[in-house]
Formats: sequence, structure tokens, C-alpha cells
Amino acid sequence: MGYQSVFRPGIFAGKTILVTGAGSGFGRCIAHELAALGANILMMGRTEAKLATVKAEIEGDNPGAQCDYGCADIRDDAAVNTVIERFVAEHGPIHGLVNNAGGQFPSALENISANGFLAVVRTNLLGGFLVSKAVFLRSMKEHGGSIVNITADYFGGMPRMAHSGAARAGMENLTMTMAVEWAYAGVRVNAVAPGYLASSGLDTYEDPEMLECIPHFPESVPLNRVGTESEVSSAVCFLLTEGASYVNGTTLRVDGGSSLCLSSPLGRKIPRAQRNNAAYDGFHRATFPRILQSKNLQRDA
Repeated sequence: MGYQSVFRPGIFAGKTILVTGAGSGFGRCIAHELAALGANILMMGRTEAKLATVKAEIEGDNPGAQCDYGCADIRDDAAVNTVIERFVAEHGPIHGLVNNAGGQFPSALENISANGFLAVVRTNLLGGFLVSKAVFLRSMKEHGGSIVNITADYFGGMPRMAHSGAARAGMENLTMTMAVEWAYAGVRVNAVAPGYLASSGLDTYEDPEMLECIPHFPESVPLNRVGTESEVSSAVCFLLTEGASYVNGTTLRVDGGSSLCLSSPLGRKIPRAQRNNAAYDGFHRATFPRILQSKNLQRDA
């Protein structure tokens, strides 16, 4: 059994879509769903072994699928341009781009060094700009297309993640600017802001405070659970389809309502979801993070 998407089979047939950070987490899931829906997949990341594994998965799950990858640090302008030039030369126009690559580390704001702050901003903001610009100049300026930037649920601030929150807020503003400036070429640019999700990235954290907080994530979500990678991927796929052809410059929050009013005393008194709230998980290769396995955080609440 392959990916169980909610979208029409073949909806991306004949389209070539690039996903950055496709070697794990959201990016891997998104690449799988797009391939299952007929897209030709291009992947960019830093670790060849991870990209090669995902390529083998996609080709094994989808007979006849076309999948290629290029290794580059998205913060390196020259490396990004080299990969994009090869992709366009070998595969033709890039119809869709998902800027998913990113990374951060938990730390109190007062303890973040200048280098640490800059490293996260370069990854979560500069990298998306460099890839988008390269794809626009080499393909979308002539052929049009759709760009989806993955940001984060930073809307109430991001305690212990100030560098990432600042970068993600910058990416949302950049999304709106791209949407205005590149509309003349038939390019739509939107963003998806995930909230608390059961993603493999949770298992990479070692900070004691973060590890203590993760099991309590649902307490700040009106839907009373964490989300899935598939629920993010569905939002991305929608924005890439023709059905979203009049959606431009928008950020779609996939957070179960966690960015709303739960910080207020009245908001905290409102009951969380108790029923009719099953998670959607169409990704047949999804793995539940180890740190959440002792908790029933994706239940039909």
C-alpha cells in the first residue's frame, strides 16, 4: 500500500516539483505524497545518504516515478545555483518549489551567541531566499509556477527558539513580498506554518527543558492532540494545485488552533476537543517519534 492521499490521483502528472530538506521529516513526507500524485520529484539537501534513501523509497513505491536529487547547503549561493542549473538542464522547467529545509536548536535568548543566531537565520531565512531566487531566475520567470515556504507557528513568539521565530517571521514577510513582485510572471507564493507535530525531528532534541515540554504540547492545542506530517503535506499539496490558483501571499496555519487565544485565562477555561478529532495520516512510511510513544497524543479525542 502506497501513500493514501486525499487528492485526485495524477493531479501533478507532468509537473516537476523541487522539495528542499527532503531527506527526513516534513520534506520526506511531502516528496512522497507529490510523487504518489504523479509529480516528477527533485530533492535538495546536505546529506546524500538520506536523499538516496528517499529516492529509493519513492521509486520503489511508485513504479515509473522520476526522482532526482542534488546535494547542497542552501546557505551557499554558488552551490544552490549549481544544483538548480543542473536540474533545469536535465529535467526542464520547475513547476513547483517547496522550501522546507531548516533547523534550529533550543536555547534561552540570553544564551544565544551571535554566531548561533546568525546560523539559524541563514538556514531558515537566507536559504529559502537563495533557492527561490535561483528557481525563479532559471525557470519560473519564464514558465510561472508555485512556491510554498514552510515556516512555523511563531505567532505568540517562540520562547527558547528566538532565532528561529525571527527567521520564520522574516520568511512569512518574504513570502508576501515574493507574491507581489513575482506575480507578473505567473508565480504564486504562499507559506504553511506547522504547529506541534509528531515528526521525526522531535527525537533530535537533547535539551532537558525541551524534552520535558514535548509531551505537554496538546495542552495548548484546542484540538487536544499533535498533528501529523501528512496534515502538513496536504496543505502544501493544496497550495501547489490549480485549485489554489487565486491564493497568493497567504500563510496557512496547520496547528490545530494553537496560535489562537489559549494564552488568555478565559481561553484556558474552554474545554479541549474530546471526540470526532481523528488525525489524518496518509504516509505509509511515517514513524511515530520515540519521545511521544508513551503518550497517546494522536488519539481520536
